[in-house]
Amino acid sequence: MTFHRSAPAGRCLAPGQGSPATQDPGPARRARKKFTRRRGDRSQLVRRSVQGAFLLLNLWIGARFYVFVRYYETGGETVFVSRPPGVEGYLPIAGLMNLKYFLSTGSIPAIHPAALVLVVTFLAIAFVFRKAFCSWLCPIGTVSEWLWQGGRELLGRTFALPRWLDVPLRGAKYLLLGFFLWAVMGMSAAAIQAFLESPYGIIADVKMLDFFRHLGQVGAIVILVLVVWSVFVKNPWCRYLCPYGALLGLVSLVSPAAIRRDPVACIDCAKCAKACPSLLPVDRLLTVRSAECTGCLECVASCPAAGALDLKAGRRTVTAKAVAWGLGAIFAGMVGAAMVTGHWHSDIPERLYFDLIPRAASFDHPR
Repeated sequence: MTFHRSAPAGRCLAPGQGSPATQDPGPARRARKKFTRRRGDRSQLVRRSVQGAFLLLNLWIGARFYVFVRYYETGGETVFVSRPPGVEGYLPIAGLMNLKYFLSTGSIPAIHPAALVLVVTFLAIAFVFRKAFCSWLCPIGTVSEWLWQGGRELLGRTFALPRWLDVPLRGAKYLLLGFFLWAVMGMSAAAIQAFLESPYGIIADVKMLDFFRHLGQVGAIVILVLVVWSVFVKNPWCRYLCPYGALLGLVSLVSPAAIRRDPVACIDCAKCAKACPSLLPVDRLLTVRSAECTGCLECVASCPAAGALDLKAGRRTVTAKAVAWGLGAIFAGMVGAAMVTGHWHSDIPERLYFDLIPRAASFDHPR
């Protein structure tokens, strides 16, 4: 079905572009542009289904890990479950250490190998589908999205920081990333092995759990501030502070996939820019190459004109279903390969767990 769309106010051509007859004549005589209505877009239903499934997976991993830790804390008096290696997805620094160790020695450490597998998996996803991990898989990103959407429903809008503050704040996550990369890349393979085999390194996952189980006043205030901030501003943790997202964003810059706008089919409604959670000027770009783009397809879903805006790899359109299947294939393929080759479970004797987990609070970070 073909429609006519009036050009929006203020969207006149720049001086020298076209004849006076083709420029915006004002509200009374606006140019009208034919367009074909995009058929019902289901990309966000697909994405939210993937988000929900991955969030449930993380909740299952967290619950199982808690039961695992309690078994050793009580000296074996509670229910035993095996340790879920997926918990190492919350140990990105250990993953970077193992990556440095692997690049230096060609070997995968026996301690926290799943952390390495998951870091490489998410880097691969960033290369193929941009920062889709952040908008499709990350549980923190999912909860953050729910918060600002809830705030928008409650307040009728979200808020954006002024550019003079937004730009330097966005640089904070790259500074944090630079610090972690400097610290990890400056370690020798022997130092990494010594760290991972130290009491702290062996139960780094338990220390992480204890941080949230025994949350102090400062930690509680920081989390509360982030939660409240997320109600008013779209994804502040992801936008300003997450070093993991910064790393994935840098990798996504060389991704063959990108949001592309066809200026011929575009009707200049600017709905795409309004919908973008990363506040990118999608309506003014031909190709969105920003490291801030998470491949969420919100802009595509909001576009009313068929063929005006799509995620593309070369000339091929990448649909939301293709992204979902691709994410599943990369994730299952990498994890499955690690399981088959014996690089998924940490090789830690049970006696060490019985010894170290009850004393987890006494181990400080090695210096």
